[in-house]
Amino acid sequence: MSAPDDAQTEDLIHRLRGDVAPAVEANTGTTVYVTGSTAANIDMADKVEQALLPFILLVVGLTMILLLVVFRSIVVPIKAAIAILLSIGAAYGVIVAIFQWGWMLDIVGLEETVPIVSFVPLLMFALLFGLSMDYEVFILTRIREEYAHTDDAKASVLTGLTASARVITAAALIMISVFASFVLGDEPTIKMFGIGMSIAVLLDATVVRMIIVPSVMTLFGDRAWWLPKWLDRIVPDLDVEGEHLIERLEADAEATTANESAHDRELEPV
Repeated sequence: MSAPDDAQTEDLIHRLRGDVAPAVEANTGTTVYVTGSTAANIDMADKVEQALLPFILLVVGLTMILLLVVFRSIVVPIKAAIAILLSIGAAYGVIVAIFQWGWMLDIVGLEETVPIVSFVPLLMFALLFGLSMDYEVFILTRIREEYAHTDDAKASVLTGLTASARVITAAALIMISVFASFVLGDEPTIKMFGIGMSIAVLLDATVVRMIIVPSVMTLFGDRAWWLPKWLDRIVPDLDVEGEHLIERLEADAEATTANESAHDRELEPV
C-alpha cells in the first residue's frame, strides 16, 4: 500500500483508468469509475500542471506587451518578466525546502512533511504577479518621469528610487505581515500559502525592486529607454507621462515669449 501523495498511487490511478477499466468495460459492458478524494486530488493536480505553464506564459507575455506600450522600451518589459520569474521561482523553492524536504518544520508548526497542494503554485503566481507589477510600475513611472524632464538616465534612477523606496517598503511590510500571520493557523495549506507569499513579497520588494531593477536601469543608461524605429512606428504612443504635452507647452511658452519680445521691439521709439 502506498500513501495518497505517493507517486505509486498516482501511477495506480492512471493504470486503472487506462488499462484495467477499459478491459472490464469491454468484457462486462459495465461502466467503471475510479473516484474518491485521492483520485480527485490527482485529477486536479494533473489539470493544474497542464495549465500552469500556459497560464504563466500568457500572463507574462501580455504584461510585456503592455509595458512595451506604456514605457516604449525593449529593456523594461524583458527585465520585468525576468524579475517576476526570479521572485516566484525563489518562493517555490522555499516551499519545497520546508514542506517537502522538511527544513525548519518545527518553526512553522508541523511535525512531518506534507505534499504541496496543486493549486497553491498557481494562486501564488497570480497574486504575486499583481503585487510585483504594482511595485514595478510605481518605481518605473517615477524614473521615466524624471528621465523625460532631465534626459539623464542615471540621475533619473537615483531620483526615482529615492522617491519610491519608502512607499514600496511600507506596502511590502504590510503584505509580508499579513501573509506571515497565516503560519499561526493549523491548516498546512494555509501555512504553505502564507510562507510562500511572505517570502516572495520580501524578495521581490527588496532584492528585485531595490537592487536588481535600479542596477539594470543604471547599467543600460539611455539604452534602457531605447525602442527600434520600426517598432516605434507600430506601437501606439499613449504618452502616459505627458511628455508630448510638456513639449507642446514649452514650445507654446517659447513662442509666446518670442512674440512678446517682437511686440516690445516694435513699440520701442526709433
